[in-house]
Amino acid sequence: MPASPAAAAAVRPPAAELSVEAGIDEVGRGCLFGPVFAAAVVLPARAVAPLQSLGLTDSKALSPKRRAALVPAIEAHARCWALGQASAAEIDRLGIRRATEWAMHRALQKLPGPPALVIVDGVLPLRGWAGAQRTLVRGDQLCPAIAAASVLAKQARDRLVREHLALRFPGYGLERHVGYGTALHREALLRLGPTPLHRRSFLGKLRVAGTTAGSQPGAAGPPAP
Repeated sequence: MPASPAAAAAVRPPAAELSVEAGIDEVGRGCLFGPVFAAAVVLPARAVAPLQSLGLTDSKALSPKRRAALVPAIEAHARCWALGQASAAEIDRLGIRRATEWAMHRALQKLPGPPALVIVDGVLPLRGWAGAQRTLVRGDQLCPAIAAASVLAKQARDRLVREHLALRFPGYGLERHVGYGTALHREALLRLGPTPLHRRSFLGKLRVAGTTAGSQPGAAGPPAP
């Protein structure tokens, strides 16, 4: 694992800039368990209408069945796309904002080249990104590329948790809530204690065996340039 996404980019062979914009979004930021995921998607203009006809919008507004149906369509219509993630250990060490930025950097680094413009969902810019970027409030509703990124990230993270991690850590109901802080999840944490993939920095308000109460580390700076 590289020291930082920026360090990984520094040693990557130079690639021609993509003369297009990429939408980027994250999933799992508020979970108590598991990694945070990000996806970056470049959509050609001709892909927007077919994807919107299939119901493309913010992943949170879609049923699991509709999200699953959209994934192969997005992958087929996108010019390019990529996923990145940051682990629960990185979230605890860096704070959720910086870890989310690492996941975004990792997704962007997997594209064939740096996009001419990165459009980031929300109000917070992507620190450490040397290229052009802009933030877009409600971007997952207003920008098809961001909506597509939210669908790919959500589907990939849910599949990882439900099909793999829930089997590895039974008893927490992960197959149902995929790591979010539901009543079922919190009760299981109080009863069983945290797994190695729980975010200890998110558990300060729960009296859970094996955790140290304290505030979540949120003051970490951007990835090293």
